[in-house]
Amino acid sequence: MTISIIKESNLTSDTQSTTKPLQLKDIIRSLPREVFLKNRRKAWTSVFLNVSMVGLGYWGLAVAPWFLLPPLWIFVGTGLTGFFMLGHDCGHRSFANRRWVNDLVGHLLFAPIIYPFHAWRILHNHHHAHTNKLEEDNAWQPWKPEFYAHQPGWLKLLYRATRGRFWWVGSIVHWAALHFNWTKFEGKERSQIRLSVLVVVAFAAIAFPLIIATTGIWGFVKFWLLPWLVYHFWMSTFTLVHHTAPNIPFTPPEEWNAGTAQLFGSVHCDYPFWVEFLCHDINVHIPHHVCTAIPAYNLRKAHRIFKEKWGEQLQESRFSLSLMEQIADECHLYSADDCYLSFKDYRQS
Repeated sequence: MTISIIKESNLTSDTQSTTKPLQLKDIIRSLPREVFLKNRRKAWTSVFLNVSMVGLGYWGLAVAPWFLLPPLWIFVGTGLTGFFMLGHDCGHRSFANRRWVNDLVGHLLFAPIIYPFHAWRILHNHHHAHTNKLEEDNAWQPWKPEFYAHQPGWLKLLYRATRGRFWWVGSIVHWAALHFNWTKFEGKERSQIRLSVLVVVAFAAIAFPLIIATTGIWGFVKFWLLPWLVYHFWMSTFTLVHHTAPNIPFTPPEEWNAGTAQLFGSVHCDYPFWVEFLCHDINVHIPHHVCTAIPAYNLRKAHRIFKEKWGEQLQESRFSLSLMEQIADECHLYSADDCYLSFKDYRQS
């Protein structure tokens, strides 16, 4: 074992002396100018198609017999996830050239899912600036075993659930815990977040009583709550899959490199075509993390270029039950040696 460590150490030292660390700016420069260009027609066509699909789904919910409701809930909830993904481009200013257009469209698209736009935008940009950086990334990073050991029982239970087989509710916890408290921010950011919170509160104060008054409590569940839960299923899944695999490390700040983290710490995952269509290729996640200025409709072209240059080094997967079982069963606590420590191994240690 000692000989193996010495050899590995020498290899690392030699590599560092001859190879320049991968720089994020150099990765971005490898892309042609056209992948960064906004296309007004494509952007607004995406909005029109998404709104039309959701509207069609709601019409189906209104007229369909009971046995067709489950697939319609999945369809509408996935379409609402598309609302979020279009607003996601607005938050990164890659939807339109004018900031006020991005903010207006972002608020309108986020309102039906009760998501404060500016709160998400500010916190999400922090995630992009510190992707897979230990104790800095705010998108579901793993806890250290010693931190987990000192948490109260109810919080341990919640963490085990959202990192395990109940991963699909994690987005609800994230949404509720982080996006409504503007007092944690200062100056302009506090004002922006307060505005976004008031927008979704006003939307809920008008829409929810109206839905209940016209369709009853069951109508509220059928038309809003269940599609909203499907939306959070996809948000939980996308967030977890995009940055979680047994071989993807979260790196201490002193060892973190932006280029490596964005290019090799983000995961491209293939989903069924209809999911990728309704969710605007958010699954093509590697180029998005390299540069958030790339509009959603240009992500596939950027990914093909990265494949030609870095090929098998890129993290790619296919959505399946076995993939989610692997993540839910293995990727729990931070391990400096093996990336992740499972709860089972933690209990046996």
